[in-house]
Amino acid sequence: MARAENKETAGPAARLVAKMVLAIRKQRGWSQDRLGQELGFTGAAVSAMETCAQPPSDLMLVRLEEVVGEGSGFFEEARTAVRREKFPPFFQDFADLEAKAATLFIYSMQTVHGLFQTEAYAKALISGGYPPVSEARAEELVQARMERQSLLDREPTALAELVIEEAVLTRLVGSEEIMRDQMRHLAACARRRNVTIQVLKQDCGRYGEYAGDRGNLTIIETLDNERLVYLEIQDESILLEDPTKVTLYFQRYAKIRSQALGPRESLGLIEQLAGEQR
Repeated sequence: MARAENKETAGPAARLVAKMVLAIRKQRGWSQDRLGQELGFTGAAVSAMETCAQPPSDLMLVRLEEVVGEGSGFFEEARTAVRREKFPPFFQDFADLEAKAATLFIYSMQTVHGLFQTEAYAKALISGGYPPVSEARAEELVQARMERQSLLDREPTALAELVIEEAVLTRLVGSEEIMRDQMRHLAACARRRNVTIQVLKQDCGRYGEYAGDRGNLTIIETLDNERLVYLEIQDESILLEDPTKVTLYFQRYAKIRSQALGPRESLGLIEQLAGEQR
């Protein structure tokens, strides 16, 4: 959502795009409404982008490249930089790595991972956090989180494995309706050929083994076959590259995965929580 205060906090990539679009539009003699019509957006949306009241969405940058890019690739290149600026500073470096990942191994014990959240779930989560953020910033963060999910449709195909705690599936975020929709979305994700989702049951420690007690964990395998570990807690992040440490964390992830339900049983549980009939 466009807000006047956004003009003061807009990043350099968003400002450069705004300046470029304004120059191209004036050169062509187009009004904001005309450019909006060509792009499939409103004139108000073009105005918000040009004044930096609202950074351009990923879709708007795609359409700008198609309509006024003239083969330069400028707006295509700008997508990564503009998307990056929407994230909190502690997450920006990892966001670049995530977007280029070949494989993601994820353990989530508090909330549904951002790559698998619905927009309503993400908005309820972000708006309800502390310290509170403005409505405009919440909208920007939600948009950025939704844009991250394009990774799962990317070519070359990225693979994602998610082990999620059962408690996450039953923890109410926003409302019962939001949670039902989130479970339906999670089930749809689990049916994708490039996604595997497994649920770690509440009673997995019954026989004295519970490898997930140290918190969330994400392991990235790059297109160059390098593995990195990303850890995040209380708005602080750590990226580990040391092979010895990475191996240890991957072994821990493998142990967590082995203690979870299999993919078919996990999908059945998620469908049950979603109220779907198998």
